[in-house]
Amino acid sequence: MDLKTVMEYEAMVKFNLPGSEREWIAEKASMLEESFNELSKVDTDGVEPLVSVLNFNSALREDVSVRLVSRDEILANSPDQYDGYFQVPRTIE
Repeated sequence: MDLKTVMEYEAMVKFNLPGSEREWIAEKASMLEESFNELSKVDTDGVEPLVSVLNFNSALREDVSVRLVSRDEILANSPDQYDGYFQVPRTIE
């Protein structure tokens, strides 16, 4: 990436970077572009996408709603309650 492109991006995001930072960003962005260009040369035809590097089947439980504590048990420790809900002081007039 050249300095002109960095300055165009800088203008888009309304930054004002010092020249040394522009040069650093241009250098690092060029390195990234080169790395991605090398990766794009790799033949990936017939390769299935990898979801995880670990070779195991996830033992996830079924997502089922379970009521562990009743509303009355939760509200039992509340200093104030009204109609089955916590009652708190009004914060907006």
